[in-house]
Formats: sequence, C-alpha cells, structure tokens
Amino acid sequence: MNSVSIGDLAHSYLLQRRGSGLRAEMSKLNQELASGQIADIKSILAGNFSYLSDIETSMSHLNAYKTSSAEATQFTSAMQSALDVVQTQSTDLGTNILSVVAGGIDAVSRQVTVEAREQLGAIVNTLNTDLAGRSIFSGTASNQAPLASSTDILNSVRSVMAGQIGPTDKLAAVDAWFADPAGFDAVIYQGSSDAMAPFRLSEHEDLSLDVRANDEAIKDVIRNVAVAALADDAALGIDFTERAALLNDAGVGLMTNAADVTALRANIGFIEERIDDIATRNSIESTSLEYAKGALLSVDPYETATRLEEVQFQLQSLYTVTVRSSELTLVNFL
Repeated sequence: MNSVSIGDLAHSYLLQRRGSGLRAEMSKLNQELASGQIADIKSILAGNFSYLSDIETSMSHLNAYKTSSAEATQFTSAMQSALDVVQTQSTDLGTNILSVVAGGIDAVSRQVTVEAREQLGAIVNTLNTDLAGRSIFSGTASNQAPLASSTDILNSVRSVMAGQIGPTDKLAAVDAWFADPAGFDAVIYQGSSDAMAPFRLSEHEDLSLDVRANDEAIKDVIRNVAVAALADDAALGIDFTERAALLNDAGVGLMTNAADVTALRANIGFIEERIDDIATRNSIESTSLEYAKGALLSVDPYETATRLEEVQFQLQSLYTVTVRSSELTLVNFL
C-alpha cells in the first residue's frame, strides 16, 4: 500500500495555493485587459478616494449640464422656427395688403380680409406650439397653450371696435385694449407673466429664456392681422373708404413689425450662441476630467498582455509540476 508523507501533503498544499493565486491573477489581468482599467482601485489610490470622488462628481454635474444645454437648445430652436413662420406669414400678408390698398379695388380688398383671417389662425396655432408637451411661449405656465383661439381674438377686437365712429377711433380703441393689462393680456393670453424656469448650464451660469406670446412684438403682429381680418366685418358696418384706412394701417404696421420680430429673434440668437459657448467649454472640461480619470485608473495594455502571458506560462509550468506528482488532468487542475 502506498503511503503519503507529511512532506507530500505540504508540497501538494503549496502547489494548490500557488495555483489559486495564479488563477486569481490571471482573472484580474483578463478583466483589466478587457476594461482598460485597473481592477484593484484601492491599491492604486492607497485608500484615498477623495480625488477620484471629486472627478466623478464633477463629471456627473457636467453630464447634467449637458442635458440642460440640449434642452435649452431645443427650446430656442423651436422658438426661432415658430417666430420665423410668424414673421414670414405676417410680412407676406402686409405686402399683399399694401398692394391691395394701392390698387383701390373693393372686391380685392374684401378678399385680403379673408386671407388675414386665415393667417391669424395659422399664427395663433404656431405660437401655441409645444415641445414635448411644454408650451414654449407660455412662461412658467408651460402646461397650457399661451393664446386663446383666433375666433376669440376676433370676437374681442370686434367688441372693442363696435360703436366707434370712423377708423381713427376704432384703431385707438384697439390699441388701448391691447395695451390694457385687463385687455389682451387678461382675455387672450393664457400663459404666465413669469418667465420659464432658467436652465442651469454650468456651476455659475443660469440661462433665462423669457420670450412669451404677450411680448410686444408678437402682440403687435396679432393686433395688425386682427384689424385686417375685421376690415370687412359685416357687424361693424365698414364701408370701402374706412376699410381701406384700416387695411392701410394694418399693412404698414405689419411691415414695421418685421423689424421688431427680427430684433426678438436676434435676442434668441444671442442666447443660442451663449448656450453653444458654455456647452463647448463644458465639453472641454468633461474631456479633461475623463483623461484625468483614465490616467489615474488606466492600465498599459501591452504591459498587461505581457504580464498575462507570464502568468499563463507560470500556470502551465505549475500544472506540469503538479501532474508529475499525481494523476491530474488539465481540466481538473483549472
């Protein structure tokens, strides 16, 4: 009968222990080679995680700023698109109106009022645009459309003009109603008087985007289109001469509005540039932090691969020694 000495048992134990250590080392090196980062972070940081924690916290904040910047960009882009439509439609209408007034043909002047009613509806719909369920021209009341319907606007302006004698009085009454806080702002504008919550773009920079449907430039467009739409209103009993005066006022006003809307869009454009500048700066900082984290935790792939080959060779050598000591297959050994 074969006997096993204490020396044999100790030798077997040492081989097993060495094998376990090499297998653990090989597993760690495989992980590092796959991830590109050191597996044992504690060893590289010597227990001091504050530097790494600061880097990761800053990166988390920058990711949040990136999301906020993207949202702000979406809002400004949607505003620009909407105002571009409003400006184009109102300017084209103003051009048509002045051309009709210059022609002095009654039937044509009646037709342009129909166009004005259609354009008013289109402009209101455009200003009531929402982005992901949030109205863009309602201020903090983004859960609701900023404007009542074009029909409500015409009904309100009609009631203001009713009973006034001549185009001058009618237009004065309309201007007073649009300027009165109890007029357009209370009856037609359904948004908030406060700007939407600012976007946090960086640690020290918040972006306020205060463009609402009761902005003076937008109100003036609505005022002029509404006047043109009612210039042939049967309930107001407007004759050809008065209609021509109302249309001329609306047409001139719409052409003037083009510059006001352009100025409004230029302000938004300035905000867009600011968003881009801050986002670019944040991106550079984020890249720097990623590099710093990588430099702290990354491993040299060549050195890791070389070390992995060494460990694999040592493990193979250990297997050779072990198999000579006892009947063992490679599968059982590993």
